[in-house]
This record gives sequence, C-alpha cells and structure tokens, in this order.
Amino acid sequence: MKIYISADIEGIADITHWDEADKSKSDFKRHAEQMTLEVGAACEGSLNAGADEIWIKDAHGSARNIDHNALPGNVKLIRGWSGHPFSMMQEIDNTFDAALFIGYHSPASSAQSPLSHTTHSKKFHLVRINDMVASEFLINAYTALYVNVPVVFVSGDDGICEIVNSFNDNIKTVSTKKGIGNSVISSHPKEAILEIKNGVESVLKSDLSGCKTALPDSFSFEIEYRDHSSAYMASFYPGMKLLSDRKVVFESDDYFDILKMWLFAELV
Repeated sequence: MKIYISADIEGIADITHWDEADKSKSDFKRHAEQMTLEVGAACEGSLNAGADEIWIKDAHGSARNIDHNALPGNVKLIRGWSGHPFSMMQEIDNTFDAALFIGYHSPASSAQSPLSHTTHSKKFHLVRINDMVASEFLINAYTALYVNVPVVFVSGDDGICEIVNSFNDNIKTVSTKKGIGNSVISSHPKEAILEIKNGVESVLKSDLSGCKTALPDSFSFEIEYRDHSSAYMASFYPGMKLLSDRKVVFESDDYFDILKMWLFAELV
C-alpha cells in the first residue's frame, strides 16, 4: 500500500497565532515540532495498517518545516516548492492508494479558526468552486481525485472537519481544536497525536471505496481578492472574467486547467 500525506501547520493542536506559523518567529519551533509529531503519527498509523511506501509533502510556508529525522526511515519527504500546479499535492499520481491530510484548517472568511485562510491569508477574501466555499482541503482533494486517489483521512480544526464530513462522511476526521473568535480550545498535543495514529490505522484497514468521490464534470472557480488591483491583474489570465472590482471567475471542464490558473492567481 502506497500512501501520500499532505501536511500543513495551521490545523495542528495548540497553534493559535500567525507568529506560531512563521519560521522567522521565536514561537515557531515548538509548533513545527508538533507538526512533525502529527505527521509522524500518520506515518505510524499507515505502517501499522500495512503501508510499505509513504510520501509526504511539507506544504506549509517555506515547505521546510518537518524534521525528516523524526520520521520512520522509509518515508520520502518533499521539501520546498517545485512550481508544479499540483502545489500542496506535488508528486501525487495514480500509483498511490490513498491520501491523508494533516494539519488542515478552515477556509478564507471562516469564523471557525483564527488562522482561517485559503493558501494566502492576506490575498484572498473568499474562494468558491461551483458555488462551494473552497478550502485547501477541497482544492487538494480534487487534485487527488484528478489522478484517481481518494482522500481517506483529514486532521485539523473543527471547521475543516465539518467541511470534510459534509463533502464525504466516509472520510475519517480528527479534530485537534475548536476556534472561537481569536482563540482556540485545543486537544492536548499528545492526545491529538494518538488520535491521528489510531484514526489513520483504522481507516486504512477499512474499505476505502466509499472515500472516492466523483470529480464534477465542469468547474467554475471564483476568486474574491482583498485588493481590487489583484483582481484586475488576474483578469488578464486567458479565459478569466472580471465579475466585479475584486472578483474574477474562470471556467473549464479540465481540473488541471483550473490548477494552472490557480497557480497564476496566487502570484498576482
């Protein structure tokens, strides 16, 4: 069994403030260690369930957060950003049996986490795919499904777990914390680690067929920027339409076209 793990930091236990997610800040080290421990727990659960190959994408910030030495010896870690449109799902392909998301978080404009955002905390006010609010979970789950790989497990804040459960309630979720205003009520970090390990092992030992959701036949990807000038610049991407001062939309029947556009939209 070959497992793919995409790991972020804003959805891990305890993390509450942007300084704790910033590599340049003194608060960061402890939370990067917790990110590594939660990813390590997912690896242990995978190995206990019979996985013989695990690939991890460090998918937060610089993508240089996870301590590879703290992970099992047979794990491959993807660090840095290649520039490929798969982004947080770099190197995933149809040879993988399942995908796991660790440390995921509520989307932009959500009140369920003080760290809610969609890829860029200061750039996007709201993102929608086919009229659904688009979290990083949704964008990346569709990427996995594009290469016929089901997402079977997600850990993160209450808000993202609710989104995952409404998307497909066969996907196993572990909530690490609940956001209230600019605060969080967090599980104990050790409890989160144990729940992730047990949850991953349990789901990977089960029938995974129910986790495979069909991709939509077509996609309408709507982006509302915080800054009107960014929307104006994005409107020059081929096929992009300006809907209002801060809002653009791009439509395609091919999800890879969506991902190429999204790569550009994040850069303007």
